[in-house]
Formats: sequence, structure tokens, C-alpha cells
Amino acid sequence: MNIRIRSAVDADVGAMHRLRNRVRENRLADFTRITEASYPPYIAAGSAWVAEAKDGILGFAIIDAPATSVWALFVDPNTEGAGIGRALHVTMLDWARKQGIAHLSLSTEEGSRAVRFYQRAGWTQTAILQDGEVVFERSLLM
Repeated sequence: MNIRIRSAVDADVGAMHRLRNRVRENRLADFTRITEASYPPYIAAGSAWVAEAKDGILGFAIIDAPATSVWALFVDPNTEGAGIGRALHVTMLDWARKQGIAHLSLSTEEGSRAVRFYQRAGWTQTAILQDGEVVFERSLLM
């Protein structure tokens, strides 16, 4: 599969949001909490990327730079295991380092494949929240 990682543009928002709502794990309990209007500020900040193939957008990643956190990293459920998440992960960490961000955090659903993904990628689990979300942190210092 030939995949290209590129900066997200406003025209990608619909596809990104549809993909976000199709994931099998870490689903939104409240679908009104994140809407298509949630994405453009990250795109404008240059902190959003998509993984694209001839079939369209297969994944996306977003960093909330002011909060020093990963806002999103999602891959189309039909293409999981193809390296798309790893490619997006590398892209967003490289960008964060270039911005001078020394530390990132994120949360994900307890027991999900994402937990194992982040553990293998060098993130450290720091807490489990009352709602079951697992909190991870990662230093970006070399």
C-alpha cells in the first residue's frame, strides 16, 4: 500500500471526522463533543496530518500544541496493522520536537490496542482516570 503523510487541509475535515466516528475502539461516548468545527484550529496551526492513499484518507493525527498533548491519532479500522499509525506517530513527534515541545501527554481507552501501541512506542503510562481513560506521557528531549 502506497501511503503519503501530508499536512491536513480544511477540505480533509469531513473525511477525518467520518473516520473518527468509524473507529472500533476509543469511541466518543458523546458524539456532540467533537464536531467538524473542532478540527480547523489545529489545521490552521499546522499541527494536523493525514495519511492518504489512492482510496482517500486512511488515518490522521493532531497535536494540541498549547496543551502539549496528542488530540487525535486514528487509523481506518480496515487498514489497521499496515504501519499507518506508526508513520503518523513519527510525523507528529518530529513536528513537536521542531516546535520546541519537550513533553507530550495523551489519554486513550483502557484495554484498547492503542494502549499497547503507545507502550511499544516509548510512552509511559502515568495514570488511569476515573472514567477509565489511560494517561500516557512522553519526553521528546533527545
